Amino acid sequence: MNTGKGLRLGDLQLRILRILWRHHEATVAEVMAKLGRASRLAYTTVATMLRKMEARGLVRHRVEGRTFIYQPLVGEAQVSRKLTDHLLERLFQGSLSGMVSHLLSTHEVTPDELAKLESLIEERKRAR
Repeated sequence: MNTGKGLRLGDLQLRILRILWRHHEATVAEVMAKLGRASRLAYTTVATMLRKMEARGLVRHRVEGRTFIYQPLVGEAQVSRKLTDHLLERLFQGSLSGMVSHLLSTHEVTPDELAKLESLIEERKRAR
């Protein structure tokens, strides 16, 4: 897997990975069914995307009969960390406070969410 800062996932790749994380493995037909009719993707498009993802080390397959069954090789936490790190570096020059400030000023934050954030900050302070 590409473990550097350059890990890039398109929307479809991330949607496919979410399906595989949730179900642990799936055939191309099962992935298509989980993507839903709204995606309007051809079977060959999904199969090609899975092959490309396999070439990048994101998934692997095993064969049962003539059916390829795909499994994720990267975890959700790993991908989330890489994408978040990339966003933090690229848009906020590594400034966590800048990123949090932006999120707080551009998104509706409920009192419950603020309390949770305060709790997380206090927990982090105690851990240091």
